[in-house]
Amino acid sequence: MTPDTPETPVLTRLPEAVQRAADLAARGTRTVLGIAGGPGSGKSTIAAAIVTALRPGAAVVVPMDGFHLANTQLRAQGLAEVKGNIATFDADGYAALLARLRDQRPDEIVYAPYFDRSLEESIGSAIRVDPTVPLVITEGNYLLSDGPSWERARACLTECWYVDVATDLRVHRLIDRHIRHGRSPQAAREWVLRSDEANARVVAATADRADVVVRLTE
Repeated sequence: MTPDTPETPVLTRLPEAVQRAADLAARGTRTVLGIAGGPGSGKSTIAAAIVTALRPGAAVVVPMDGFHLANTQLRAQGLAEVKGNIATFDADGYAALLARLRDQRPDEIVYAPYFDRSLEESIGSAIRVDPTVPLVITEGNYLLSDGPSWERARACLTECWYVDVATDLRVHRLIDRHIRHGRSPQAAREWVLRSDEANARVVAATADRADVVVRLTE
């Protein structure tokens, strides 16, 4: 679990997270909410729950995972065995898209990429973002990370939350996810403990930079 500072709000119930997101959406200008956390922490589930709870057209999710490098690039760069590592993302492209979304013109439609887990590849222009959408939610592991590209991405976020979940629960979720997408139970467990957990430790080191901690107890 992450250490808390006295000034960092901690959300323990999903309705609290929904209400905070609703308040962001009600500001009257485009806001971008980041949801960070380790692999399997529940970032995408929380983002989807917020979109479902708000009125239609109030929010859209643009995941960081859409900026995974393609498998051909990973093989060419010798990174295929560490897919999911911070080096396997197009951080510059992600930061550029967030800046475009933050400053979206009233006459502009933005299309964002989406990561298809069944294909293990990103699909370009899969997510439509209309200029009338008040809240864009982006979720991913490395939103609070060091480095010029990640810091440019962070500067585009109105708020960035960190989802804090017990390690054993995350590991269980991740193993189940990999099995659902075709790995054997043994291969899934080996990948999670070798690759996903190495990434989770990197992400956990950035938790104290979050504006809000999400630690759901129900």
